[in-house]
Amino acid sequence: MMPMTDAERAAQGMKIRREVLGDEHVDRAIAGTTEFTAPLQDLITRYAWGEIWSRPGLSRTERSIITLSVLATLRQDEELAMHVRAAVRNGLTEAQIQEVLLQVAIYAGVPAARRAFGIAQSVLAEFDVGPARPAP
Repeated sequence: MMPMTDAERAAQGMKIRREVLGDEHVDRAIAGTTEFTAPLQDLITRYAWGEIWSRPGLSRTERSIITLSVLATLRQDEELAMHVRAAVRNGLTEAQIQEVLLQVAIYAGVPAARRAFGIAQSVLAEFDVGPARPAP
């Protein structure tokens, strides 16, 4: 990978951020940026999206799986909901998201997974990824 300038990294980060999270979400985040929060938005765009999410070593689907796992484990509810949406945009199915959260239950604990399942179910209801079916 060729070294990038900060401006190139920011441009690449914004492109990937929009592809993964959607224009509506990114536009809201940018609109809410203040002088105080601008450095954080810049950091997120340049490094999370322009540096890490742009690396060739993992697919976006794989990155979504990792991100869902970490956010569920850390009980970062708002970020988890955002990244469930991103995971669907990146091609994960409801069944794959379910499997990720079952894995979380074993390695991070049932309470974290229960909370994550509730968040994911609410978010998935926004998409046409298949109806939430009652258990048999």
